Amino acid sequence: MAMPLQEMFPQYDDYVNQVSSDAITNYHKPMNDKQNMDQQALQVANVLQTSLDLNKLIEMYAEKLADFVPHDSLLYMNEEDDVELLVGKPAINTCSYQVTLLEKSLGDVTISRQKPFDDNEIKWFESLLCSLIYPLHNALLYKQAIQTAYKDPVTGVNNRAAMDATLEREVELAHRNGAALSVIMLDIDHFKQINDKYGHLAGDAVLKGVGSCLTECIRRSDIVFRYGGEEFAVILNTTDIAGANYLANRIRVAVEERNFEHDGLNVKITISAGVALLEKDYEGRDLIDAADRALYQAKNAGRNLVVVYDPEND
Repeated sequence: MAMPLQEMFPQYDDYVNQVSSDAITNYHKPMNDKQNMDQQALQVANVLQTSLDLNKLIEMYAEKLADFVPHDSLLYMNEEDDVELLVGKPAINTCSYQVTLLEKSLGDVTISRQKPFDDNEIKWFESLLCSLIYPLHNALLYKQAIQTAYKDPVTGVNNRAAMDATLEREVELAHRNGAALSVIMLDIDHFKQINDKYGHLAGDAVLKGVGSCLTECIRRSDIVFRYGGEEFAVILNTTDIAGANYLANRIRVAVEERNFEHDGLNVKITISAGVALLEKDYEGRDLIDAADRALYQAKNAGRNLVVVYDPEND
């Protein structure tokens, strides 16, 4: 017959009472600062892991950080991935750290406010940065994957799928904010002749060169797309029709003056372009259709020309 534990171990009751007492004491014992910071960092990390959207992630982190370290702004910068996200309005006093994972930089996080940060707040900032590391790493990988899926493999600029998504967003923002939004649709003149005369590799080199030329001509806020075949598009937010027309002509001249090289050959080309402005009743497809109509007018008028769409002519 099994012997009761109390008989096997005479001190059993005292041991149980002591363990129970220690458990109760530890349960009610307040955590030290390090334990509290670690627990809060874990809770923040759990929240941040709910999103792979980089913009939303930084906004969520700024909001959670503000509960422990009040600040006026949070700036996230990552030069390698060409990311600069600002939440709030910058102030004079700043605190900045580089976020790293396995000795690889994930970017810099800077907070600012009018009042200087004290030592305890800096400790909280350092602790809560740990909660950002893996969610930030995952969000950057996701961003890179999306960018790869949205890139045209020949030219390196954004593809048609990226344009559809971007245009929908920009049209919605323009209508909501009452801001100007313009589109340039452009086409390489006589592109088939280039393929027929020099071959498709030369044609690809020309397409890549035009993509580079467009990227060099536009502002940082403008976005270039390969629409299909030899046709490209540029979306220009907060740009009226005069500004879009100016840029389209600047692109036209830059392309005309450039030598497109391939395998020792110098190929000269021109482009035609159509420009349109978002109207109050337009959706994205209406804006593209308007710019396309202007483009075909330019081609029918002799090519190497920019035409501005006039809705009154319809």
